[in-house]
Amino acid sequence: MEKLPVREKVCYAFGDVASCIIWSTVMFFLPKFYTDTFGIPAMWAGWMFLGVRVWDAINDPMMGVIADRTKTRWGKFRPYLLWMAVPFGIGGILMFITPNFAVVNKFIYACITYTVMMTVYTAINIPYSALSGVMSSNPLERTVLSSFRFAGAFAGNLLVQALTLPLVEFFGGGDDAKGFQITMTLFAVVCTCLFFVAFAFTKERVEPPAKQKSSVGQDLLDLLKNPPWIVLALLSLATLVYVAMRSAVILFYFDYYVGKKMLATPFMVSGTVTIILALSMTKWLTRTFGKRRCYVGCMLVAALSSVAFYFARPDDIVYLFIVQIIFSIPSGLTMPLLWSMYADAADYGEWKNGRRATGLVFSAATFAQKSGFAIGGWLTMVLLSFYGYEPNVPQTDRALHGIRMMLSIYPAIGATIAAMLVWFYPLKEETLDQIETELTARRVESGDEPAEG
Repeated sequence: MEKLPVREKVCYAFGDVASCIIWSTVMFFLPKFYTDTFGIPAMWAGWMFLGVRVWDAINDPMMGVIADRTKTRWGKFRPYLLWMAVPFGIGGILMFITPNFAVVNKFIYACITYTVMMTVYTAINIPYSALSGVMSSNPLERTVLSSFRFAGAFAGNLLVQALTLPLVEFFGGGDDAKGFQITMTLFAVVCTCLFFVAFAFTKERVEPPAKQKSSVGQDLLDLLKNPPWIVLALLSLATLVYVAMRSAVILFYFDYYVGKKMLATPFMVSGTVTIILALSMTKWLTRTFGKRRCYVGCMLVAALSSVAFYFARPDDIVYLFIVQIIFSIPSGLTMPLLWSMYADAADYGEWKNGRRATGLVFSAATFAQKSGFAIGGWLTMVLLSFYGYEPNVPQTDRALHGIRMMLSIYPAIGATIAAMLVWFYPLKEETLDQIETELTARRVESGDEPAEG
């Protein structure tokens, strides 16, 4: 079995620490920042999230096509970690600057800076995601690599969840706008350095077939004839809708329903710590039950525990934390599973069609995820407006009911849909073993050699 050095796995994971610092601030803090700190109406923010994130999703396949056709001495995907690290950091800072404009001009500024940040995010994160598909050809080793990656991802989440509000309070002294600007500057420096490390200590080893000709149209056609990828794309869409909604509403829930805003920090941290601990079980569960059965079980647990949040009263703090821990276990298991399944889908495409387009497979995957993220973020702000939410004032019973629904019942529906979809995933373990064996034989026969990075 092809083994990756532990150092390389850890350094690869640093890239997702950086990615998730920005991703988490956007999911957990940007909606409330725009409405309560920057002063943009919730409905406006909702349509902005939808528009920008739709563009963000559309440009993913474009970036995948570009990355697949990049040729440098460092490989196809690694160079983007070097080239885009500094713009990534700058974009994160600009997104949280609050110029004293009229409301319309604030909205325009938010649209521009958010669009720039998400475009840069695509330019670095698509190649970063695709890199895991070419660091090893072994399906189980990819699952392990994905576990390291998502340990990094959730470490980034943990960093943001644990430190953002305390740092905003420390640096701002009651001025949230100032606090967010300084906090994001610190985060941006960390992100840039981590991407440099990920670039320096990883290698690309799996190359497309030597005789493969470049054709965007054929790559797209191959993708549409790839049943595993189609199922995974729909699964990602359903999952990210409920994840985006639930993440965005946590601060609203603790500020207005529970009445203890700062409890949001340990609440989010408890979930992320649980997720990180659960990652260690992914390999064992995959070997024991297979990827498909494991994913279905996780989604059903997520759905049931999500419903349990609806019955919590404002003073049921211990209950809330217990349910949060139960809800978080499936997330720690399913994320590495999902991305290792995408790498398997890239192998399936090469095995079936004789062509490999790793960047396009992963970019189309993030297209589905970001589409779900767009819909989830838009739904959150639209539903807040529908239920009568008003910033910085006590909420009506109707508004509080809507906030509770967005933390419980609506995410449960999304998790149930995801559980139903994954039953259609066609790649079983014996099929993956056959694909790996036959692809290895083809590469040896054609004389393809692993890249030295």
